[in-house]
Amino acid sequence: MPGGERKRVVDRIVEHLDAAGVRHVFGVHGANVEDLYDAIARGSGRVAGVVGKHEFSAGAMAEGYHRASNRLAVVAATSGGGALNLVPALGEAYASGVPLLALIGQPPSSLEGRGAFQDQSGLNGSLNGPALFAAVSRFCARVDKPDEIADLLPRAIRTAERERGPAVLLLPKDVQQAWTEAELVDLPAEEDEPGELDGRVLRALEAARSSGPTLVVAGSGVVRADARAELASLAASLGAWVAVEPDAKDVFDNHDPRFVGVAGANGHPSVRHCLDRARTLVLVGTRFPQVARAGLEASLAGKAIVCFDRHAPHVGDEVPLETGELRASLRLAAQRLPGQPPATPPHDGLDHLPHERTEGDRIALREVVGTIAEAVPEDAVVVSDAGNTGCGVLHFLPAPARGRYLLALGMGGMGFSFGAGLGAAFATGRRTFVLAGDGSFYMHGMEVHTAVEHDLPVTFVIFNNNSHAACKSREELFYDADNTYNAFRPSDIGAGIAAMFPSIRARTVRTLEELRAFLADSTATTGPSLVSIEMRSDEMPPYLPFVPTED
Repeated sequence: MPGGERKRVVDRIVEHLDAAGVRHVFGVHGANVEDLYDAIARGSGRVAGVVGKHEFSAGAMAEGYHRASNRLAVVAATSGGGALNLVPALGEAYASGVPLLALIGQPPSSLEGRGAFQDQSGLNGSLNGPALFAAVSRFCARVDKPDEIADLLPRAIRTAERERGPAVLLLPKDVQQAWTEAELVDLPAEEDEPGELDGRVLRALEAARSSGPTLVVAGSGVVRADARAELASLAASLGAWVAVEPDAKDVFDNHDPRFVGVAGANGHPSVRHCLDRARTLVLVGTRFPQVARAGLEASLAGKAIVCFDRHAPHVGDEVPLETGELRASLRLAAQRLPGQPPATPPHDGLDHLPHERTEGDRIALREVVGTIAEAVPEDAVVVSDAGNTGCGVLHFLPAPARGRYLLALGMGGMGFSFGAGLGAAFATGRRTFVLAGDGSFYMHGMEVHTAVEHDLPVTFVIFNNNSHAACKSREELFYDADNTYNAFRPSDIGAGIAAMFPSIRARTVRTLEELRAFLADSTATTGPSLVSIEMRSDEMPPYLPFVPTED
């Protein structure tokens, strides 16, 4: 609204972010976003600018920041290649439901359509930036006039938070520099009202209590709603077993007697064993996507299904659907189940997919992950990448009891963990473990430099098998094993990092004893460290499609 003090548009943006509680803006500097960084430097000092090495990693930092703290994620990038580098991170936020505000600089509006360098206006045959970013966001707008920022920035933030995804503002350089008297005002809060439970839901839950075993499968919606306590209360009220999806491993105590493991392709067979016995399946904060239900499809037949989510699940025909605010709905459901809850039926404990054991100098994935688990503090944040490394970590490493476990499976982009781990460390200040393969390291591992620059408490653990092991495993199983595109020449990542960054503690280890000693020393320090573990590329990870079928 007009009538306020005359300020630059970028100063208004930073002030509004400050008032909204944003404390870090992640990104990469550039000519068409430098005014925003100037405004951050001139601001109150409460908002810090963090410059990464690549826009994808900067977006991952913002997402890790949100995933570890539930605070709004903000990333800033310049035009051209910088903006295009941000697209994969926006895609991950879109698929995973992460509220992310992206501020993307553009060339001066007077030059657009006239051969401007990095023109993304869509004018006169140039790349159509608004159309491109609209496809990977829940909200996309171009700020053409200075006063428009008063409406568009609050709308972008509200949409990102309400619709759980990225919102993009395209900011021409001249508009960023322009002066405006328009003051930004937060939009009125819109609270979700849980109302009464759908009668079908309540009847299905009451039937579940009286008719036999119930399995709850919890997903990332529990993370987004911060509904861990409510999930535990509902499970207790139902006397239910609890399984978690791969990207929601920390939503339920992994050592609770009700916990039966991770659902999905590289989860635990104990989930299927319990689903086979269950009469009712309760989905909480998930639509039960393929990555979580793989290997469970046959066991779904004949099950009553209840779903606590805004959208219908990907399974079932006539499914009772609870669409209210998740925390309130779970709390109400637990309250509406009167009387003494049934005892949780016993189960056979956590079962694992086939895996190797360490024999002599053949160091095995399970023992490596177990050694890491011994060193992870209860309040730490663990971030793992996809691929064979991610399979092993997800399968064998329990989520920290009072910490977080982050895994991005929306798009499953390799190297995401490096940026996400840094963002989590910025958000929490706690020791963060980034667990990734060498292939992921080669993509985005130079964010180690960002950790060094900011002296972050991050322990990087590289599983080095000198290959893109997941792809190599598929070649060996499904194609001609004599032809591989995915084996690398050997490298010593630990020695390389130690030589590049003298201030970081880094080394390569080849035994469990060496790994244990390194982790004990590194967790006692305050800054970053990196250990590269020499692994074998011929070991198959715990992953259902790689398990031999019985004749």
